[in-house]
Amino acid sequence: MEEELKCPVCGSFYREPIILPCSHNLCQACARNILVQTPDSESPQSRRASGSAVSDYDYLDLDKMSLYSEADSGYGSYGGFASAPTTPCQKSPNGVRVFPPAAPPPPASLAPPPPPPRNACLTCPQCHRSLVLDERGLRGFPRNRLLEGVIDRYQQGRAAALRCQLCEKAPKEAAVMCEQCDVFYCEPCRLRCHPPRGPLAKHRLVPPAQGRVSRRLSPRKISTCTDHELENHSMYCVQCKSPVCYQCLEEGKHSSHEVKALGAMWKLHKSQLSQALNGLSDRAKEAKEFLVQLRNMVQQIQENSVEFEACLVAQCDALIDALNRRKAQLLSRVNKEHEHKLKVVRDQISHCTVKLRQTTGLMEYCLEVIKENDPSGFLQISDALIRRVHLTEDQWGKGTLTPRMTTDFDLNLDNGPLLQSIHQLDFVQMKVPAPPILQLEECCTHNNSATLSWKQPPLSTVQVEGYILELDDGNGGQFREVYVGKETMCTVDGLHFNSTYSARVKAFNKTGVSPYSKTLVLQTSEVAWFSFDPASAHADIIFSNDNLTVTCNSYDDRVVLGKTGFSKGLHYWELSIDRYDNHPDPAFGVARIDVLKDAMLGKDDKAWAMYVDNNRSWFMHNNSHTNRTEGGITKGATVGVLLDLTRRTLTFSINEDQQGPVAFENLEGLFFPAVSLNRNVQVSAPCRSLTSSSISPGPKREHYQGKGHLLKPLFLWRVSNPSFLPLSQALCYPEHHQLVASWASLVFSSFISPSHQSDPCSHRPQ
Repeated sequence: MEEELKCPVCGSFYREPIILPCSHNLCQACARNILVQTPDSESPQSRRASGSAVSDYDYLDLDKMSLYSEADSGYGSYGGFASAPTTPCQKSPNGVRVFPPAAPPPPASLAPPPPPPRNACLTCPQCHRSLVLDERGLRGFPRNRLLEGVIDRYQQGRAAALRCQLCEKAPKEAAVMCEQCDVFYCEPCRLRCHPPRGPLAKHRLVPPAQGRVSRRLSPRKISTCTDHELENHSMYCVQCKSPVCYQCLEEGKHSSHEVKALGAMWKLHKSQLSQALNGLSDRAKEAKEFLVQLRNMVQQIQENSVEFEACLVAQCDALIDALNRRKAQLLSRVNKEHEHKLKVVRDQISHCTVKLRQTTGLMEYCLEVIKENDPSGFLQISDALIRRVHLTEDQWGKGTLTPRMTTDFDLNLDNGPLLQSIHQLDFVQMKVPAPPILQLEECCTHNNSATLSWKQPPLSTVQVEGYILELDDGNGGQFREVYVGKETMCTVDGLHFNSTYSARVKAFNKTGVSPYSKTLVLQTSEVAWFSFDPASAHADIIFSNDNLTVTCNSYDDRVVLGKTGFSKGLHYWELSIDRYDNHPDPAFGVARIDVLKDAMLGKDDKAWAMYVDNNRSWFMHNNSHTNRTEGGITKGATVGVLLDLTRRTLTFSINEDQQGPVAFENLEGLFFPAVSLNRNVQVSAPCRSLTSSSISPGPKREHYQGKGHLLKPLFLWRVSNPSFLPLSQALCYPEHHQLVASWASLVFSSFISPSHQSDPCSHRPQ
């Protein structure tokens, strides 16, 4: 292919090729170089007129290769052909004859060459047919841009082939090519991927140029085995994931490996690659749609920018107008003050002028009287004049000569706050936040606790100051706030067991409150799972068996609580006595979270308990002992606790027999399983308890099988409807039961309810 892309004149790749009427191509510069000037007597017309011999072959060619239709080929018309003149010729690098130019071409840097002579002739160096150019010269031949593009692509491909094919980023220049692998390597990639050892040592490495030639000239060979060069690959080793030959299976390391037909594996891998490409195609389609979305966003951003700039200009203009109006008001006040000062001063000037004129007249009259020589006449008026002069003098002395108005304006413009406000003028959040999105994969329930997580919508730039989490009461009632803060995850404790809660969250900032998120529905556990709590226990308590077994290192009684609290429904659990020495009296029951930990259970008003020795038992609350009952405990005994918060009662049993009457009544609030013991007792608790809001104790006892293990004899519970509830149905949950949020257990609900005020739940942000 490379030879077809080279000019027959210069032997190099075509540069600015033009198409001759004979369909051959020439470089434009080469065509200019081989132009031949013919005298008028040798023009085709003169030869026809003089009867010169023109072969029929030439005229047939003229007819065949006359004007091309632009609709057929896309090329324009050409000049006429004539027979080639007899001129010396020379050989081009491709071996074709080239007619010498009539004159050396002008330098390319000069102005465009003058048009060729009237009878300039161009001879094709391949088919040797000559052409007389018209007045357009070489500009009459169309430029072959398609051939230019092919040459550019070919040169780019040849340059890329000489680069390393294994470099991940910028490919380095290839150092060698492996003929067997048919891959170009740079030196680092060859040392890393094609080391000269093992089977690769037999591969032949050649220089890149030689490898390119051999790749082009040599036909593709059938892949042969690297260990047996005369054998072709016929099978595929599944374990080694490589093609193998028949001889490898007979005597090589693949003899004991699983192999499959090469064609079948070829089709299988093709199918797998096609499937992978389908997925990749889907991603590419999504990427194209995403790019369309981004381009639409660019347009939307531009439109929003224009709209926002107009709004900003309008707001600033409004501020300027308000400032101008205030400026006019302040100037009006200054003008009023100016007019007032002028009026006062002018009035004082007028008044003083009148007084001064009167005083001057009086002084002139007194001077004339003083000149009077008649004593009797002077004395007749002198007393009156003296009084009048003193009166006038007194009138001048009472602040008359003091200005009534100052020249200063007592107006001081306080522009500091306004300048500060202007300097602080900035963009603030002008929108309320978007509704938060609840993250289902992080929301879950465990026992009677619920953990919820949320986030702001993607690409949201609205500033959020906090969130408000709301839950209903578990019975479809009104919502109430359980958390307000900046955290995006919250665990709500103290919920009711076997209840369905609805949760929603909203965001807020200075501008306002966002709409609610979608409502999330969560189901708390039907069965309570608990173990003893080291965090709230006394320091003398010793834990073992994953906090299911406790004892004490002190002879004094110490209290330990369970991790799970109950506030609703009916709950039953059993405690087994693993060790009982020296007849101590441990206590079992329920307590508040803040019960005393260094005294027997029931000594304060925070616990309700039954303490028991080897012969009898008592109920105790707030250090009040009641209902002594015969029957005690020994090693291996079980103590049952029945907390019925529906009837608000607490009942105890020993070895499945109820111990005494109903121990306590009117219980209300949040209660935790509790035990007090000393070092002579060791107690184990089950990791779960029976929980129901619709069952009541029955008169029978039976054994029940649950989840592959035999449960201890427990009370038989009867459902409020006529059927029975086997304990195997109530206790057959996995060992680490946890209702994890999923599309099955967390369902979006479309209803929205207002807030509730009476759920005893607490909250702790995560």
